[in-house]
Amino acid sequence: MGQFNGESLILREVYRFGNEPVIVLGTLHWDILRLYRDLVQGLRKVARQAQDEGLLFASLGIDSWAVDYGLLDSSGSLLGNPVHYRDRRTAGVMERITRSLGAKALFERTGIQFLSFNTLYQLVAMQESKNPQLEHAETLLMIPDLLGYFLTGERSSEFTNSTTTQLINVHTGEWDWAILKRLSVPERIFTPIHAPGQRVMPIRGDVANELGTAETRLISVASHDTASAVAAVPSLSRHFAYISSGTWSLLGTEVDHPLLTEETFSQGFTNEGGVGGRYRLLKNIMGLWLLQELQREWQDQGQLFSWQTLIDQAAASPDFFCLIDPDDSRFLSPGAMTVRIQQFCRETRQPVPESIGEYVRAVLESLALKYRWVLEHLERLLGYSVEGIHVVGGGSQNVLLCQWTADACQRPVFAGPVEASATGNLLVQLAASGEVNGIEQARELVRRSFPVRKYESKDAQKWDVAYHRFKKIIMKL
Repeated sequence: MGQFNGESLILREVYRFGNEPVIVLGTLHWDILRLYRDLVQGLRKVARQAQDEGLLFASLGIDSWAVDYGLLDSSGSLLGNPVHYRDRRTAGVMERITRSLGAKALFERTGIQFLSFNTLYQLVAMQESKNPQLEHAETLLMIPDLLGYFLTGERSSEFTNSTTTQLINVHTGEWDWAILKRLSVPERIFTPIHAPGQRVMPIRGDVANELGTAETRLISVASHDTASAVAAVPSLSRHFAYISSGTWSLLGTEVDHPLLTEETFSQGFTNEGGVGGRYRLLKNIMGLWLLQELQREWQDQGQLFSWQTLIDQAAASPDFFCLIDPDDSRFLSPGAMTVRIQQFCRETRQPVPESIGEYVRAVLESLALKYRWVLEHLERLLGYSVEGIHVVGGGSQNVLLCQWTADACQRPVFAGPVEASATGNLLVQLAASGEVNGIEQARELVRRSFPVRKYESKDAQKWDVAYHRFKKIIMKL
């Protein structure tokens, strides 16, 4: 719940809920109706709180993760639970498609990084398996657009999340009909694309009655959570790098136009839509998913560790005991993360971690070193050095990771805001309502509203030695 008093933005957590995927008949799904129920329950709490405080619940916005979608039939009914991007149905699809279309040609049309779970490959997997849902579908909606449809009854596609599908033509800003036709993906399922803040939609009457508010409107914000997070980066300069740190770490910068060079393609960078007509030149890194899976594994074994306990044990463990490549494909799927880390270490002839602290430290140090690897390539693409790294999102609270990122990259790190996606979401709502004028004014508002902690780099020589070793490890596999 965000409140703007004309000078600063006040952000309050009203309701928080889990988002647990469900395996049914061997397929990993999102429990979308449960998510919608929790969404409505949270909005109901916001409406009551606003009423109690004499505030107007003026608008709401929805952002979420990328690439996943729901399919509606001709009556507007959901054809099935959306499939999770970590499901194995896309295994081998990307390789077949890039051989068929040509990887370079596909990148030059879309500007998007090649990830096996991109929407493009999910749809081809459905088409190849003759999934009847695709045959009967009339509309495809990305997750935030789907939830917005449940609230408003309106169907549309927001730009920032749509770009992650690898189905938007980067030159026209529209769906790439030629790719869709070539791959026999039905063109009828795609709705018109609009920019963040461009659509304001009334809530359905029955939903408004359930929420207890008739005035609220849904504003289509930057619906990809990273696009919202980047909008909330409190940078004074255009020459900055950001790490949107959560389940994934997305490291990049803002550019005015997509960068479609040979090196951008060969280094696996992506050009995703941003706020204000800008693009997010970035690379996906596996992120804190590794720790989340370790924590879940230990919990299943009856060992309950808080995040602070994990951080404390990592801090007390020997430095650079072993290192991993966070982006190794074996780490993508859920389950048995300790076994996979052990396997990686044996294959690279390193000591195998045994204690909790050694596992956690290996993940955090490896993430910091991977950030340096990606940052070096990013700066070569840009032709200049960035002045600092802004870490936003939940990972900005991880003191060890922020300090080690500063040490590894030898740049100052500015950590915060924590709830960056929610903040950027609110900023677009304010802009659409005329309360904020442009991205620079929005970022100035963030600087006034939220604390930012600065980390200075140290121990450069030690981290240089570790980085040299890290590069050898990841380049051998």
